[in-house]
Amino acid sequence: MNSKIKIRAALIALTALIHVFAAPAQAQTNVVGKYDKEYLYSGADRLPRIIEKAKAEGTMTFYTSMSTVESRPLAAAFTKKYGIKVELWRAPNEELLQRILTEAQSNRNTFDIVETNATEAEAMSREQRLSAFYTPYLADYPAAAIPPHRMWMPDRFNFLVTAYNTNKVKASDLPKTYEGFKDPKWKNRISIEAGDWDWMATVIASMGQEKGMAFFQEFAATKPELRKGHPLMAQLIGSGEVQVGLTTFLANVLSGKEQHIPIDYAPVQPVLAVPFAIGVAKQAPHPYSALLFADYVLSPEGQEVLNEMGRLPASSKIKKNSVNFPYTVLDVNASLAESRQRQKIWNALFLK
Repeated sequence: MNSKIKIRAALIALTALIHVFAAPAQAQTNVVGKYDKEYLYSGADRLPRIIEKAKAEGTMTFYTSMSTVESRPLAAAFTKKYGIKVELWRAPNEELLQRILTEAQSNRNTFDIVETNATEAEAMSREQRLSAFYTPYLADYPAAAIPPHRMWMPDRFNFLVTAYNTNKVKASDLPKTYEGFKDPKWKNRISIEAGDWDWMATVIASMGQEKGMAFFQEFAATKPELRKGHPLMAQLIGSGEVQVGLTTFLANVLSGKEQHIPIDYAPVQPVLAVPFAIGVAKQAPHPYSALLFADYVLSPEGQEVLNEMGRLPASSKIKKNSVNFPYTVLDVNASLAESRQRQKIWNALFLK
């Protein structure tokens, strides 16, 4: 099966999940979980109680869309600190969501904690797969990024930037805005990630609906290549197979640069900032280990682990990797509410 067919199949499969994205949050029934009270406990003895009970559990299952290059060291750091074994299962955002929803339909409660894109985390919360939880590090995070229900917390941000292979493209040749990529000289040199319709919506909003749609119709006519997976996009740029990736995660670019791979980026405007989130399972088999892991990731210690790996932590306590350009933070609720329409427009533009 060639790459275009694989991409089409993946997006068709994702359509089955759109009803979850489009469902209004207030329509969901609050299902009481066995450990909801424990998750929200904030007494002075909270941490020693959690540590004691988590160590008695001895293990936990961690679902994540974070690359194993980062998620494994993060899990290892937690294990080293507390002696609790972490079973890790990694998949792209939409596959992770699909697995969790499938498990719910068969009444299976396998995962303890999840870390993924905030839109998928919000969809999980609306399906009552996550539970609200207390963390003593709440004040370290931007209030605007924390959902009122607190069924997930933002633990890091990523930025969709224009990345390029430094052996094939000069930084001075890159346009300052996306409209510059309509120039014929960029034909057959550009790729975009196969599911980045939130990026499309952000660009359209920045230009205005009429002008933005006209731009994307012209841009789609140049037939940019679609690639599945942001980490893969960065790898292909580094290898030279892709010269320019318009929707590349900054964290993947920074990681590649540290490995002396010929990749760099430019903050072509508008830059979309995508929040990632961590949440504890409502019916977790190992609830105390899950809560302890959430605390660890959100603590300055855990956030520094992410920072050292080139991820961009959300905590205000951490000196982040340099981000000295303007950006637009994704509105998670708008993304979910408009997901069906955004995907429809995207498919018409790039998969017709």
